[in-house]
Amino acid sequence: MHIGLAEDDPEQLALLSLWLTDAQHTVQGYGTRADFIAALGKERFDLLLVDWMLPDGTGADVLQWTRTNLGWELPILVLTVRDDEQTVVIALQAGADDYVVKPAKPLELLARVAALGRRVQRGALPVLRLGAFEIDIQRQRLALDGEPVAMTQKEFDLSVYLFQNPGKLLSRDHLLNKIWGLNTEVDTRTVDTHISRLRKKLGLDGSKGWKLVPVYGVGYRFERSTESL
Repeated sequence: MHIGLAEDDPEQLALLSLWLTDAQHTVQGYGTRADFIAALGKERFDLLLVDWMLPDGTGADVLQWTRTNLGWELPILVLTVRDDEQTVVIALQAGADDYVVKPAKPLELLARVAALGRRVQRGALPVLRLGAFEIDIQRQRLALDGEPVAMTQKEFDLSVYLFQNPGKLLSRDHLLNKIWGLNTEVDTRTVDTHISRLRKKLGLDGSKGWKLVPVYGVGYRFERSTESL
């Protein structure tokens, strides 16, 4: 799994990272609440490991931001030096899935991480693979010929929807409602702008096996190409 770790003690951060990488996980560590939340807005993790006390805030702050902005599917394990009932209850009520009392014991920590990981796998979203394209919906990453493509959130969401609906005629209004929502204040020109960007970023002119075909007065059809342009 790809794990985000918030721990302000450099020695603890290094030790926890070592245990996790030895268990075949990848780890990105952060020493402050601000840095961690900034990373959560950009990078997709399979699990979060959060120290309850951070120099510029608490684990509760991280939990509140995560649950508000990323939902309740992402597993969160809290590290705390306090094992009193009140602290544990507060952590769980704030959105933690489990907790480990510091100093953490390596086997216990890894067992709890593995248990939460099994939940991720049971609820994991599929990886779409179509020719040169691979879309990891869970981590929200799109790769072309094995290389990740930098995309905005709406570009990614639109890409996923197109790849999930090949061959279908999709109107601009339909795409606008599906990707931006029914109550959006943007207009259909936004759809055209994003479609244009995706054509350039993903080579959707047929050269990579897929193309976005405009349907005059209606919208677009995403279809397989039989020729390279």
